Amino acid sequence: MARKRILLSWSGGKDSAWALHLLRSKPEYEAEYEVAGLLTTVNQHFGRVAMHGFRESLLDLQGEAAALPLWKVPLPWPCSNDVYEGLMAEVCARAVAEGLHGIAFGDLFLEDIREYRVTKLAPTGLEPIFPCWLIPTDELAREMIAAGIRAHLVCVDPRKLDRSFAGRVLDEQLLAELPATVDPCGERGEFHTFVSAGPMFSRSIEVSAGEIVERDSFVYADLTPAPNATHS
Repeated sequence: MARKRILLSWSGGKDSAWALHLLRSKPEYEAEYEVAGLLTTVNQHFGRVAMHGFRESLLDLQGEAAALPLWKVPLPWPCSNDVYEGLMAEVCARAVAEGLHGIAFGDLFLEDIREYRVTKLAPTGLEPIFPCWLIPTDELAREMIAAGIRAHLVCVDPRKLDRSFAGRVLDEQLLAELPATVDPCGERGEFHTFVSAGPMFSRSIEVSAGEIVERDSFVYADLTPAPNATHS
């Protein structure tokens, strides 16, 4: 029987990257689903991936490394929730028209987020899939690191985590330094990441550290593609 073709909601961070890894490597997912594309929202005004804030050129390199087409959803700036939901409804309609079965997400444990996704997908007939759901986040962070994921902290909420963490790579040392109030995977929005290497990619993406900037109450590390990180 043919596998069900699905999209993966792709932030460019470690959780969506790990979801891709599980969908491609875990027997129960790999046998049932085929990831057909990465669904990403991009801030049109700044040319950056929404929320995580990294450059669209880095997103393009991730798509190439994952050997998957990008389904980019261009968001105006500012973008109201109604406009956002309207654009996502258009994407869902396209997915249904193209015969896709569902959309996978890298959510870990936030019930309200999961319920929101389930509710919004219900009228479309697309199946919501959560391959990372309820994996304990302390174990998950260490499993990601051990598997070779290289995740850069590109967005930090300074109300929850010191701004000095912006730009650092998630490793055992960083985990040891996180305050007890911060989730090891940043699931409550303490930080967001950009993945430049891991088992879901055919090659690593070389990046250079850029400036640290504060914008809209968040601290961003502006990574840039290294000179040799050219498109194929």
